[in-house]
Amino acid sequence: MISVTERVATTAEMLGTELVGAGFGGFYGTPCGILSPLYLALQDRAGLMTVTREDNAVGLAAGAALAGRCPVVLMQNSGLGQCVNALASLVSPYRIPMLLVVSLRGVHPDPTPENTVMGRLTAPLLRDLGIHTAVLTPEADPAVTARELYEVVRDPGRPAALLIPPDAFGWRP
Repeated sequence: MISVTERVATTAEMLGTELVGAGFGGFYGTPCGILSPLYLALQDRAGLMTVTREDNAVGLAAGAALAGRCPVVLMQNSGLGQCVNALASLVSPYRIPMLLVVSLRGVHPDPTPENTVMGRLTAPLLRDLGIHTAVLTPEADPAVTARELYEVVRDPGRPAALLIPPDAFGWRP
């Protein structure tokens, strides 16, 4: 029987493999403990450019998308707040295809009060920006999730977001 720790590590590895296999790339991210297993998986498979600010990562991804790539930006949902202007004035209105992988701080089991507001606002904010969202649930098949998101991003060519709950890859408070 597979342990919970092995399952969540495997989920991050499978998602990394499937994102690359579906056609996503380059990968840009800001540090995030919740996403660190996925960062490691992507680093091993495709490389990951660490960027100090989330809005800069979105800008790099926009350039990659305009050059024909299907980029991914990895960030914490607190960093999503940093990106609102870039998403609202560049990515959404010009339908620049990219995938945002956003960790959901401030939702169960993350008890930190400083993250609660962004935890509550993340999905509605993305929806109001016109960005298609999906959540990586324990029942989700990473291969199906990656392929479905690739179809959203590539045809009709628009941004999408994959929301990662705190415990999806084994993070604990």
